[in-house]
Amino acid sequence: MQISSTTLAPQETDADVIAVGVFDREEIAHDPPGEPLSALLDSGEAGGERGRVAVTHADDRRYLLVGLGERTGFGGEQARAAAGVALARARELRARSLCWEVPHHVGEDVVGGLVEGTALRDYRFERYRPGIAPGGAGSRLERLVLSAHHEIGATVESAAVIVAAQNRARDLSNTPGNDMTPAALADYAVELGDRVGGIEVSWLDEQAIRDRGMGAFAAVAQGSVQSARLVRLAYEGPGASGPQIALVGKAITFDTGGIWLKPSAKLSEMKFDMAGGAAVIEAIAALAELRIPARVLGVVGAAENMLSGRSVKPGDIVTALDGTTIEVNNTDAEGRLVLADCLTYARREGADRLVDIATLTGGVIAALGSVHAGLLANDDTWAGHIEASGRRTGELLWRLPLHERYAEMVKGRYAQLTNLSERREAMPITAAQLLAHFARDLPWAHIDIAGTAWDAKTPYIADAGATGFGVRLLVEAVRSASSVDSAADRR
Repeated sequence: MQISSTTLAPQETDADVIAVGVFDREEIAHDPPGEPLSALLDSGEAGGERGRVAVTHADDRRYLLVGLGERTGFGGEQARAAAGVALARARELRARSLCWEVPHHVGEDVVGGLVEGTALRDYRFERYRPGIAPGGAGSRLERLVLSAHHEIGATVESAAVIVAAQNRARDLSNTPGNDMTPAALADYAVELGDRVGGIEVSWLDEQAIRDRGMGAFAAVAQGSVQSARLVRLAYEGPGASGPQIALVGKAITFDTGGIWLKPSAKLSEMKFDMAGGAAVIEAIAALAELRIPARVLGVVGAAENMLSGRSVKPGDIVTALDGTTIEVNNTDAEGRLVLADCLTYARREGADRLVDIATLTGGVIAALGSVHAGLLANDDTWAGHIEASGRRTGELLWRLPLHERYAEMVKGRYAQLTNLSERREAMPITAAQLLAHFARDLPWAHIDIAGTAWDAKTPYIADAGATGFGVRLLVEAVRSASSVDSAADRR
């Protein structure tokens, strides 16, 4: 989709559908000759209630009158929802190009939200379904134009870059495990880095992972014939001088659960267990494309968790990169083993702050559903910054507590730690409590996206499959990190 902005009136563009938002109890700001939009309102066919859409024709154009709800409180997330609803109706009209008239007196977050909501709702994963007829019910929008009285080009361009990255993350997660292997993900990251520019990408294979002493990571990978990869992405933007922020992503490209085999009912969904790694890769690509002045390290642990004669067994004890011994009480609690070594790797590479993102626990789904992702952190200032970034981007987080009594629950019987407490409670918290051990004294935040990474429907992500959750959040967290005191000042 081509996305652009203009200061021309919508009627002066060549878009075949024009979307006009109306706030509750407000009139139409610019009505075409004959006032067809006002007539829709007067007749009751259209209204300002949020999500309401009506269609009319004027001057050989089709107009969508989209209800925006109350002006008070209307921001980026409400704009994304309105754009998603409008795109769905435009698709029914076989629209090829759409122009949004940006509502008067709104902020840049609304402009960005209109771009993001349109592109996210327009997304289709069609790699394995070729031959959809042009102009058919499943056709994609070719062009989106945002019309405003003032110049909004920079905001539109930024939003277009970020939403493209999010949709690429959806592609990565939607790709089945037979094609999206750890090696394929690493190769993709290298190609993406070359294409975007400004990112140094390298990777370690499974033998190198083992040779480096990452025994926890290697244990997860050893049951598969597919070699694991640790993918390293380094970006330093123009003029960057602040602390290095490490984004650490879990990328289990398929998760059987190992010997602790998962239930078969939705086992096919376990291709989504690499969504955290996809978010990290694409967030860094967006940061580089936008030339954000930041220092960012990406560490993605990619492996398959498979069942074979070589698989790690319940009761095995592994040694992590920092020398910590971990008892493997459950082979399906593999993500925290991979992240443990990735966090240590990031610390040794000079990270000043840490954020990890992972589809880690089913418990977070029971607690928060698909509305909020779980947030746990060892630093209140850093946690507040990450949580605020989620609010600004519409990728919501809810903070759960860490506590020394939870830390006691992940102490091992035969090793220093266990990857799953014998007490089947507080699963998202105890998982994060184990990770806190490897974050050590660095400001660290853990984001559990098990409930938001796929099939988390919203007005602008309406189809089953990957959501790309975390890309917008991570970009905003890095971009706005200059507002946070440096990690060195807090220690």
